[in-house]
Amino acid sequence: MRPPKKFQGTATAIVTPFKKDGSLDEPALRKFIEYQIKGGVDALVPLGTTGENPTVTKEEHERVLEIVIEQARGRVKIFAGAGSNSTAEAIEKARIAKAVGADAALVVGPYYNKPTQEGYYRHFRAIAEAVDIPIIVYNVPGRTGGNIEASTILRLAEEIPSIVAVKEASGNLQQIMEIARNKPQHFSLLSGDDAYAFPLIALGGDGCISVVANEVPKEFSQLINFCLKGKWDKARELHYKLLPLMNVNFIESNPIPVKTALAMMGLIEESYRLPLCPISEKNREKVRQVLMSLKLIKG
Repeated sequence: MRPPKKFQGTATAIVTPFKKDGSLDEPALRKFIEYQIKGGVDALVPLGTTGENPTVTKEEHERVLEIVIEQARGRVKIFAGAGSNSTAEAIEKARIAKAVGADAALVVGPYYNKPTQEGYYRHFRAIAEAVDIPIIVYNVPGRTGGNIEASTILRLAEEIPSIVAVKEASGNLQQIMEIARNKPQHFSLLSGDDAYAFPLIALGGDGCISVVANEVPKEFSQLINFCLKGKWDKARELHYKLLPLMNVNFIESNPIPVKTALAMMGLIEESYRLPLCPISEKNREKVRQVLMSLKLIKG
């Protein structure tokens, strides 16, 4: 497989809209994709953490990918969530991503079973050997219980051509700098934390797989583009403008706050699948205040 052109820019880790009865809301998903593309994002990432992938059935998983790819019509890249703590299941999900036409598979580090660094390497290598699709490694220790160290990321980047990027959400700037300094030219370093996107790009990164872009795709895309063009004053202004929204999106477990916000904005229904549940009233008001301050909703 010829490695794809290096990705730079904004990818939105999109929510999965559900109806009040808990079923997949296909019309809302299609409208939301249009909202994102109109906002100028470069890629969509369905069925990641923000997409509630642990509680989506296999049939729904396939259907969501089909809808996203069909609705996008090639206007943006599609990075399909394909992670599991079972290597065999991750391979199966990567095959689905390949079959429906995704541009890449986003594969999280195995959670709960906490592999060694060698185990992480073998997990991603096995997926790459089994499925001919570009792979983005997702490192998010706060959710998985284990950190994929910079040395392992660099080993994967150097030895396996189809591993083309990392979504780095460790929050460890030392680790981020080690990857940025030593990564191959073709390999993309993407922030997995909205608030770290500005410093990560300043250190040599390439963009962000974003939660806040769900609400503000246009403004966050502008922020990332300013960073990539070295327009740091404009980027910094937008960074601090959006920072309260970036922060409030994680006042409770993602995607509870962002779905609350999107429902307030009239973009989706506020519906989750257990074990996720509606936001507390105290935090609901905090989300409302931030949205009002950014004029995303009226008072």
